[in-house]
Amino acid sequence: MSLGTSRRPVARRSDVAGSAKRPGPSSVIGDESTPTRSWWGVWDTPLKSYYLLSGATVLLLVLGLVMVLSSSSVDSLDAGDSVYAVFLDQTKYALFGLIPMLVATRLRPDHYKRIAWWALGFSFLLQLLIFTPLARGKNGNRNWVHLGGGMTIQPSEFMKIALAVWLGVVLGRKLKLLADWRHATIPAVPVIMAAIGLVVAGHDLGTAMVLMVLAAGALFVAGVPARIFVVAAGALSLIAGILVISSTNRSGRIGAWLGIGDAADVQGATYQTQHGMWGLGTGGLTGVGLGAGRQKWSYLPEAHNDFIFSVIGEELGLIGSLAVLALFALLGVAMLRVMRRHPDPVVKITTAGIACWILGQALMNIGVVIGLLPVIGVPLPLVSAGGSALIATMIAIGVVISFARDEPGAREALQARPGVVRKSLAIVGQVRRRPARPRSGVDS
Repeated sequence: MSLGTSRRPVARRSDVAGSAKRPGPSSVIGDESTPTRSWWGVWDTPLKSYYLLSGATVLLLVLGLVMVLSSSSVDSLDAGDSVYAVFLDQTKYALFGLIPMLVATRLRPDHYKRIAWWALGFSFLLQLLIFTPLARGKNGNRNWVHLGGGMTIQPSEFMKIALAVWLGVVLGRKLKLLADWRHATIPAVPVIMAAIGLVVAGHDLGTAMVLMVLAAGALFVAGVPARIFVVAAGALSLIAGILVISSTNRSGRIGAWLGIGDAADVQGATYQTQHGMWGLGTGGLTGVGLGAGRQKWSYLPEAHNDFIFSVIGEELGLIGSLAVLALFALLGVAMLRVMRRHPDPVVKITTAGIACWILGQALMNIGVVIGLLPVIGVPLPLVSAGGSALIATMIAIGVVISFARDEPGAREALQARPGVVRKSLAIVGQVRRRPARPRSGVDS
């Protein structure tokens, strides 16, 4: 009896100490007589979304830099450049993107509400530059703008961020009025159509499709009536059909994907898809080894960009491919958790748009590589080479991380968490102040 009474106060003191160190509703799992915490209790905290988003983003960035180096080295040598030319450019973009990403993580939702209209207007002005002499193109796509000093950007990538935030603000403020089709469509639908039209005017159908997925996700989470989706889907399908028919390049790719025309000609429209599939098939379970891939030896076009997933499958095998899918799944779980936990509808809608953009684009890219979709020319987020796409995606994830930091209990937990530097200095101070222990009698 005395043993049991001596244990209970100790358990209570440890529970109180644990709750002081880790504030939040899920800091301690179990009753008073069970001071130990389960594995799920460690992760079921207000900062779970924050950690998942940050961890998955860093891992995808590191993996992307490694695979860009591996997939671009041969083409860089063939062009007379250094083996590290594309890799150093991508590293530069990643480091440059860290600055606005960190700024985005520190802003509160109220800041995004204030700048939403300004950001959308600025993104439209940037996109309009594709109609000026500053526009640059590649393979018929004129969605790049040369700003001087060797700097070229793709404005449509930054339009994705602005559109997601703007839709969240507009639809979130009209949430109770969206049952009326007039409030559900104006001003959201005209702005969406204008954004898609500007991108299509630069002959970038892939980015336009990503914008459609982004807008659909935001409208769906906002609770827009289903009849509007049906009408919009029909109109967009008609427009997409007209765009495909009016372009010989697009119709050829669609025909090859459907098995029409020169589908059997591996040197024709199916060249890139066939070599992408061969790369995936060669990898097997564990891959041929990092840097030992064969398709990147000028067989597979855009190996470091649109078809980098094929190089991953060839060099890292099925395990590496599944690891990439798992990291994107973690991003999706974290964003879904932000939507479920945050009380602000603006945050929910904006996060939905960004999630549909990043995850939808990843599925499009992987679907093209494995032959489920025709070649539409969209990069794999955070992994493929490309400055504008990488920076824009990093900023978008920074926006969602800021929402995760604003979840109930998350900001208090972050404030109570000791920093790494402060924790290290405290440990060093304790070591210096620790008195020397007397030598034991065994040694004497």
